[in-house]
Amino acid sequence: MKAQITPACIYEVNIRQYTPEGSFRDFMQHLPRLQKMGIDMLWLMPVTPIAQRNKKGTLGSPYAASDYTAINAEFGTAEDFQVLVDAAHRLGMRIIIDWVANHTGWDHVWTKKYPTFYKKNSDTGDFQTASGMDDIIELDYENPQMRQEMIRSMQYWTDAFGIDGFRCDLAAWVPAVFWQQVQQEWPQAREMFWLGEFDVNENPEYGPYFNACYSWRWMHTTKQYVDGTLSFQDLLKVLDEYIAQPTTCQKLWFTSNHDENSWNGTEYEKYGRYADALAVFSFTFPGLPLLYTGQELPLIDHRLAFFDRDPLQWPTTPGKEAFFKTLIDLSALSQKLQREGATLKFLHPDCRGNCNVLAYLISTEKSQMVVFLNLGGEDADIHLQENMLNGQYRELFTELTFPLHTIYDKTIPPGAYIVLTSI
Repeated sequence: MKAQITPACIYEVNIRQYTPEGSFRDFMQHLPRLQKMGIDMLWLMPVTPIAQRNKKGTLGSPYAASDYTAINAEFGTAEDFQVLVDAAHRLGMRIIIDWVANHTGWDHVWTKKYPTFYKKNSDTGDFQTASGMDDIIELDYENPQMRQEMIRSMQYWTDAFGIDGFRCDLAAWVPAVFWQQVQQEWPQAREMFWLGEFDVNENPEYGPYFNACYSWRWMHTTKQYVDGTLSFQDLLKVLDEYIAQPTTCQKLWFTSNHDENSWNGTEYEKYGRYADALAVFSFTFPGLPLLYTGQELPLIDHRLAFFDRDPLQWPTTPGKEAFFKTLIDLSALSQKLQREGATLKFLHPDCRGNCNVLAYLISTEKSQMVVFLNLGGEDADIHLQENMLNGQYRELFTELTFPLHTIYDKTIPPGAYIVLTSI
């Protein structure tokens, strides 16, 4: 059953690369630091063992499981995993795990125990590989026994370890009726958080079965805009389409994740000087933000290896930690405003020159948050007319305070941002 949970930030954990040891126990040392940042939900990439047949690299893909109800020995034992879950819960953090329902690895235990659970290739007579990925094979969702066994496997993790939900990989590659069945058969007493990897604009029929869903199109559009193949108006049009979409699931905003970092580049490689401004957007715009392992370091040009070990080195205080702590606090404020029925209004400040400034106001009767993001190539001279905003405000990243019942003038360089909150 879906829980009414609105985390301030979902933090994706790549256990394999997080520490030199790459284990649950070693990662636990970072829990207090993450909790102080404001992280309240941890998404662990797949913790199940990895298939060895046709595996890629030296360790294989964590998304090619060999057993749905076992722990990857690379990370530790079942006891180690339970210790991690309990430690996170004591610190007020929820744990969700990656669930790969569309496919398994070639030597998953089901291939011998339940071979009819899989699609078959009519040409070879062997299992059907997933599109473009020859290390995984596709499950047959026309098989009702398979669906029941899949749900039982998912419930194992809640019964055995007390996890708080799932991030469902390639959720739209699985028929929507399966996720409906999951919600119908899930124990009513157990509230869970469900994050689906699908874009609600492209697959709206999946929305009712998940708490949160991806904003892939926004991420791709921002990259095209930065590359110069789309205009600022194109960017705003896509954003308008997300706003118009019924809120059956909250939009997940992000500038990086495990796929993006490894295959398409870090947020700084993709967005250059606009990376931080787009991060500010992800943490302030209505929806939920995602932060990926190492973004707080930051990972300027470090693409984490996907199939091999590539451990991170953590300084005592990561360079972007304070930045993201401020953003997580802003996200918590945005969530509070949303729960109180806040309205979203796009602002059109008078500005001179080529002014590609994304500006919006999120407000209730008692509280307001104003965001300016200069996504253009020139300095933007922001000019707010008298009485456009009223009250006492604070600039979050400068700590300046001032009334906004008077004219407000500010120059924002390209890629810069301003966030104002009412006091």
